[in-house]
Amino acid sequence: MSEPRKELLMQIDNMRSERCAEAVRDALRRLDSEAEVSVDLAHQRVAITTRAEALVVAEALSAAGYEARAMTL
Repeated sequence: MSEPRKELLMQIDNMRSERCAEAVRDALRRLDSEAEVSVDLAHQRVAITTRAEALVVAEALSAAGYEARAMTL
């Protein structure tokens, strides 16, 4: 049985350009190829629907060079 999908909202303070947003999308899709990723560049947030845990998502973003912290929905 596969993991249930979770809705996560992450604040990414150093995501300032479309290039950064694309790097964030790529990092998340490498983690979960079926993830739904919505980037809000103006507010430096990303909403993700994924099977990955929030800590794993934050670690993947950190490895890509972005500091992320979970927010409540």
